[in-house]
Amino acid sequence: MKFNNTNKTQYVDQVFSRVHEKYDLMNDVLSFGVHRLWKDELIQWMNPVEESSLIDVAAGTGDLALKFNKITNGKSSIFCVEPNEKMLAAGKKKLLNYQNIVWHRYYAEKLKFKDGTFDYYTISFGIRNVSNIPNALREALRVLKTGGRFLCLEFSKIDNEILNYFYQKYSKIIPLMGKIISKDFGAYEYLTRSIEQFDNQNQFKKKMQDAGFKQIEARTLSFGIATIYSGWKY
Repeated sequence: MKFNNTNKTQYVDQVFSRVHEKYDLMNDVLSFGVHRLWKDELIQWMNPVEESSLIDVAAGTGDLALKFNKITNGKSSIFCVEPNEKMLAAGKKKLLNYQNIVWHRYYAEKLKFKDGTFDYYTISFGIRNVSNIPNALREALRVLKTGGRFLCLEFSKIDNEILNYFYQKYSKIIPLMGKIISKDFGAYEYLTRSIEQFDNQNQFKKKMQDAGFKQIEARTLSFGIATIYSGWKY
């Protein structure tokens, strides 16, 4: 199924409304917990300092916010942005005791923050769900301070043919696992389809470049199953 901007926004919102209660569990099961290591790698590469500010877009239930908060010893300002109402409520409940973490319900393409607000912008497994990726990237650049850094963690393409063969086989059973654990086959069928349709590493780096980011780099993880993208605002 191919989406236009409007129906993709609506469909993705429906998907996350259906799976929000099992979201963390499904992430652990489907990745065998490796998604947590990938997020650790992103934070380590970021190497943030205390008294800095982060905007985490498509924040889910706040995994990256917690990791950022820990590495900055709680001495940072963190803004979690999540477009889905039920996911946002789950995240707020999970992070209720963190006074320096606040939540906003915005879309990545239209962030209601002033220009040059944040030191860091992160989006983890969310950019492929955005309806208009070029607009979202331009918004990311806009809200970053000069000298600010953009980091994106997303599924990508495996170069090794043998590994890719087994990965594709595994991808076909993901909807069945989704049906067993979260009672939702369709949501996880969308997950696998969205990964297949998303850019390869060079295509996404080109979109970052077109949006205005500089010094763009990519680090592949787990043989290319996922990639961390980094870019700076100069």
